[in-house]
Amino acid sequence: MSERINLVPEVPWVQISTTEADWDAADPGLLTSMLSNMVLIRTFEETVLQLASEGLIHGPAHSSIGQEGGAVGSCIALTTADTVNGSHRGHHQFLAKVLGHVAPGGIDPTAPISSDVQDVLLTSLAEICGLDRGFSHGRGGSMHLQWEEAGAIGTNAIVGGGVPLAAGSAWSHKHAGTENVAVTYFGDGAANIGSTLETFNLAAAWDLPLCFFIENNLYAVSTRVDEVTGDPRLSGRGPGFGIPSWKVDGMDPLAVYLTMQDALEYMRSGRGPAVIEADVYRFFHQNGPFPGSAFRYRTKEEEASWRARDPIDQVSRNLVRRGIVTQDQIDAFVANAQATMAEVTSVLLEPLPGGKPDERRIKPSEWPDHNFVNVGVRGDLAEFAGARFEDRAEFTGELAEVKFIDAVAGVMGRRMELDERIVVMGEDIHRLNGGTNGATRGLKDAYPDRILGTPISENAFTGLAGGMALDGRYRPVIEFMYADFMWVAADQLFNQIGKARHMFGGTGDVPVVLRSKVAMGTGYGSQHSMDPAGIMATNPGWRIVAPSNPYDYVGLMNTALACQDPVVVLEHVDLYNSTGIGPVEDYDYYLPVGKAAIVRAGSEVTVISYLAMTNYVLDAVANVGDIDAEVIDLRWLDRASIDWDTIGESIKKTNNVLIAEQGARGTSYGGWLADEIQRRFFDWLDQPVQRVTGGEASPSISKVLERAAIAKNEEVESALRAMMGDGNA
Repeated sequence: MSERINLVPEVPWVQISTTEADWDAADPGLLTSMLSNMVLIRTFEETVLQLASEGLIHGPAHSSIGQEGGAVGSCIALTTADTVNGSHRGHHQFLAKVLGHVAPGGIDPTAPISSDVQDVLLTSLAEICGLDRGFSHGRGGSMHLQWEEAGAIGTNAIVGGGVPLAAGSAWSHKHAGTENVAVTYFGDGAANIGSTLETFNLAAAWDLPLCFFIENNLYAVSTRVDEVTGDPRLSGRGPGFGIPSWKVDGMDPLAVYLTMQDALEYMRSGRGPAVIEADVYRFFHQNGPFPGSAFRYRTKEEEASWRARDPIDQVSRNLVRRGIVTQDQIDAFVANAQATMAEVTSVLLEPLPGGKPDERRIKPSEWPDHNFVNVGVRGDLAEFAGARFEDRAEFTGELAEVKFIDAVAGVMGRRMELDERIVVMGEDIHRLNGGTNGATRGLKDAYPDRILGTPISENAFTGLAGGMALDGRYRPVIEFMYADFMWVAADQLFNQIGKARHMFGGTGDVPVVLRSKVAMGTGYGSQHSMDPAGIMATNPGWRIVAPSNPYDYVGLMNTALACQDPVVVLEHVDLYNSTGIGPVEDYDYYLPVGKAAIVRAGSEVTVISYLAMTNYVLDAVANVGDIDAEVIDLRWLDRASIDWDTIGESIKKTNNVLIAEQGARGTSYGGWLADEIQRRFFDWLDQPVQRVTGGEASPSISKVLERAAIAKNEEVESALRAMMGDGNA
């Protein structure tokens, strides 16, 4: 018979409960601080629900009333230098962390509430109301709360979306040589999401000091956890990834605190991540001031049984039992907290003119200026003051014919030599003599700790890079083996990295560089051949670079690596093995943001292109011969970086425009560009802007069908003849 061996996890999976002896041994200051923080958070949340019921909260109000024990019990063990992020239901997570920052010695419930604490409550409430005095000037609202100074790096409205970002913070803590940790809070719903599980694996593989804190409140909106997963003990996921895990009653703040102490000891020792599952319960529905039973997915009996285990009551009973405070003192503190929130609210609200006696409105002076709407989508580029900008005509170093891929590896090596913050990550970049195309050749040997070969988990390592960038101590570079993989990481690229600066008030830097390979023409088919320029250009926050030759690649990559905004650098496989003019040894020059290049002067038609298509356009113009075309290589493609001066001067000279690209018609970059040109320069055009694109469908594997799906010089020649009236078109 076959032999069967029962396997057991190689890491512990532990459930922790407290006894009366634990409560008796607990430091009185710890318990009073727990009580104070929970009462303040509860009173704050009750105020939020009241304002929501009056229509004064624009958008959702996801209260965490009932769940305070998990957040306070865990955060009270942290320092300001430790970092946390959280979920869309994150008021309690955020407040627990920032209260610990402004009152590191704890909050005495028998003393007056300090002005620092009152300021935190006021600024937090203002943010939730969407007001200018909020942490992010009202842009974040209820679901996007951030105060980096306090180690609160941002709650997140995408379920599971913040988990990879926290891994980036943890990576930065570890590689900066600190003992600090990151904690990412999420619920039972996010425990089933791919980005969360990818990050479990990545954090375990790289021994990151990251605590995955699961608030299992049993319901994802109205769906019970046991309806959607085989084992509702969600901490069981941890041992499967080699992560030690703890399960604890989240309604018992002391038990959570003791559990977090165990997890912190493990993480601060450098052994890697931890999972804590806290069983908690939200007393209200997903959103708003009504219980779940009002929507018939929970029973009143279930709700009553959990309310009987209220974490505030548990701490209060033990404080009174031990004689640390009296019930009258606790009641007085609750009344004090309510009075404080009433005072805070009065700063923001006033009676509604002409309304009923109890009707209120936001004071008009508290709203942000509507002109603030687009401020901070990108930075102001002040980081380039004094930079050495040299286009090819002004270059003082030696130039020669060089291989494009050598310029790619050469400039990255030079920047890594001079800037220890640069870290490169991607699949197989540490092997194969520089990855699949040689772009990181020699860099793993030179910088072994800064060239990171990743698992095949684009969501996780893209988000990790985003978290590193937001942390500010490192400057991550991501390599996507193929541009199509951006769809796998779309949440992290667009919802997280691209929106972060603007969403959190417009001042935070997000220095991420994404190298993304365009592989059409290689026979890799529909899922490995896209040009992402059109998609990237429609998503705010990203700058887009598209080099067509080695000289431009070096200068543009240097600029991308110095930029404090996220930049995607597109690389076309047609260029990798090509040669062109580039630097021999000098890799230290920059090309300015927003400057296109006229690569051929002409007077009859303006042809606008980018990336490898620029060279096909030049071939086409040479083949046509009798049409005097001016060719503009855009170099920068994002809306904020288009060189309208160069484009406009050319159009006013030629009065005809052709936009040429290889990408598919449906995701075309030229679609929005043509519309913008016609709006800006309509009076100067003799005909509508013409376009050359690929087909509607993605390129196929078949060599014949692939060629039919993409554009090259033949399509440009045909378009030029047609628009300039050549009867042979």
